[in-house]
Amino acid sequence: MVRKLPRPKQSRDFSMTTIAGFLTDDHRHCDDVFVAAEQLAAQGRWEEAQLRCGEFAGAIERHFAREEDLLFPAFEAATGMTTGPTAVMRMEHRQIRQMLASLQEALARRDRNDCLGITETLLLLMQQHNAKEENILYPMSDRTLGASAAGLVADMQKR
Repeated sequence: MVRKLPRPKQSRDFSMTTIAGFLTDDHRHCDDVFVAAEQLAAQGRWEEAQLRCGEFAGAIERHFAREEDLLFPAFEAATGMTTGPTAVMRMEHRQIRQMLASLQEALARRDRNDCLGITETLLLLMQQHNAKEENILYPMSDRTLGASAAGLVADMQKR
């Protein structure tokens, strides 16, 4: 059985030229790679799981860089808020990175129980994190950045 991360219901039609559309789609890509790694670990297919987990690590770091290097500074400059939602998201990025490092260590040890426990925790953390970004931060960023949002998305697409 292939597990999928639940998708939050969207009340609007997001295009790939909006921050919400582009980064939500990027979340989906990361989610899909994560689920594949989790399934491989559950099946004891360790080398494949490690490769897929490495792919997930690359995808999530690319996503975080898009946010931390481009979106968050633009949002903070436009709003003047440096201790608000972007600070919380950066802290959660650190937590996700720590959990991912633990998962990679468990995969290297071929510890199925540890892998599955870590993936459950990481899954919950990512679901909560993504919901905050997709339902609050991204729409707020699109509204706040207005016409400059499309240029920011174009810059993110280059990364």
